[in-house]
Amino acid sequence: MNAHILRKWTGWYFIVGAVLVNIPYTLLIVNFDYPDILRKSAADVLTRFHAGGAELICTWLVFAWVGLPILLGIIFLNKAMELDTPFMQLARIAGVIGAITQMVGLLRWVFVVPVIANMYVDVSASDAARQAALVAFQVVHQYGGVVIGEHLGQVFTILWMALVSVTMLKSNLFKAWLGWLGLVASVVYALAQTELLATVIPGIFVVSIAGLAGSLLWLVWMFILGVFLTRAR
Repeated sequence: MNAHILRKWTGWYFIVGAVLVNIPYTLLIVNFDYPDILRKSAADVLTRFHAGGAELICTWLVFAWVGLPILLGIIFLNKAMELDTPFMQLARIAGVIGAITQMVGLLRWVFVVPVIANMYVDVSASDAARQAALVAFQVVHQYGGVVIGEHLGQVFTILWMALVSVTMLKSNLFKAWLGWLGLVASVVYALAQTELLATVIPGIFVVSIAGLAGSLLWLVWMFILGVFLTRAR
């Protein structure tokens, strides 16, 4: 595959991935009150999740796997940019780790949370069993969600975006403003980590808007990256 065709394919991976991610995310907002539901008690989350049934589980499954085109784009980006340098190889490693850990974090809603939710809503369950289910959910959510999906996933994704953006400033394939946009998005997205730290350090200063703003900027940056790649000569 020549460089021109590879650039087009890689560009479309990013475009399609950035668009597809928004479909299950929108469905979760409508059908599960996500992400606001996460600020409620574990009992409310499990009850609402169980009520969503198989449709909600499938939405989470799709949400996890629609990131696959983005992962492919990350893998092929170095050759598409014709800059497979040690610096960009480091970026690719960070991007792959970020994409996979975010997918793993999301899959807890498919294979772990349903089991816990069934235990909690079981009418024959004792109070002790229901309390154990609440504790199990909090542990799984903190480790699978906060540690793996949000902390590791976001940090490595931010690192990938920042390294690629620095390279963009020196590349003829992109306008310099796209590199600067990626760097600004990286800083904003990094501030979202304050909300994660607040789960274990009460009273820490939290930039509550950083998570939403950072993720939106990341998707916009990635979409435009894809457009540039598909149009590059």
